[in-house]
Amino acid sequence: MDAKKQIGFFEKYLTLWVALCIGAGIFIGNIAGESVSVLSKMEIFNVNIPVAVLVWLMIYPMMLQIDFSSIKNVGKRPKGLILTLVINWLIKPFTMAFFAWIFFTKIYSAFISPELAGEYIAGAILLGAAPCTAMVFVWSYLTNGDPNYTLIQVSVNDLIILVAFVPIVGLLLGITNIQVPYDTLISSVAIFVVVPLLAGYITNKVVINRKGEEWFKSTFLAKFKPVSIIALLLTLVLLFAFQGNTITDNPLIILLVAVPLIIQTYFIFFLTWFVGRKLKLPHAICSPSAMIGASNFFELAVAVAIALFGLQSPAALVTVVGVLVEVPIMLTLVALANKWKY
Repeated sequence: MDAKKQIGFFEKYLTLWVALCIGAGIFIGNIAGESVSVLSKMEIFNVNIPVAVLVWLMIYPMMLQIDFSSIKNVGKRPKGLILTLVINWLIKPFTMAFFAWIFFTKIYSAFISPELAGEYIAGAILLGAAPCTAMVFVWSYLTNGDPNYTLIQVSVNDLIILVAFVPIVGLLLGITNIQVPYDTLISSVAIFVVVPLLAGYITNKVVINRKGEEWFKSTFLAKFKPVSIIALLLTLVLLFAFQGNTITDNPLIILLVAVPLIIQTYFIFFLTWFVGRKLKLPHAICSPSAMIGASNFFELAVAVAIALFGLQSPAALVTVVGVLVEVPIMLTLVALANKWKY
């Protein structure tokens, strides 16, 4: 890897911070007991208010980076974008649901009841239906990806999330016999995607017009970067404060959940990578395409899982395990992409 290409301190050790927050959350949950449940009851339209605030603080800084004016260049090199869209929306959600179904209902049937298996599958589906929005810029940078093309891919994905996330999640949850509260699902997408997307877009345009693009990127975005990570870590502490008893009663559950998520990540990366090579995509486009498909918009998945199934649900636990395993797995894929550079 190019010596100049270094991942940020917080991103590099995100798995460590997540693990520490899991430990802190479990400790708080066991110490505080029922008193923590007061926070779980602070809801409006089935959306938990403390979690909503934290998730919004996670997602808004990401949306500041999106520049929809870049989409006008989409017709110049369409193959990479088409590959990304096919993988993210026609393949990835369905393979995630398949791997989750195989593991949670078949391989793990001796350890997990059918009722719990359904919620674990639901959490995996939410992860699979949400392609990466923020961290992919890091993975693209580390593999010398084309930053402008990566921005186009992410911007188009964000627009598609607005119309495709609810139908795909609804379809896959229905196939797995999970009742879908569409009103909650739609309101979650509105709160956690539409509102921060509009706010980020407006902020982007206003600040750039007043201060210039250079100041926006070097100063304004830098100020918001820690906000997103701190909000993520506080959300994890809160989640595991409610999940504490589940984890202590069954400490192997995190490992069991991680296995299908890891398999899915590698499967999608290799599929996208080799199809991209077959399409003769440049490395600077093929690599980010594979990274977008392999990683997830876990902030959205966490928020929707909590809204649909609750803070203490197995579905929410799966989405958090997705955060735990993503960074180390993606770093191995960064190393592969750099090793196979062509």
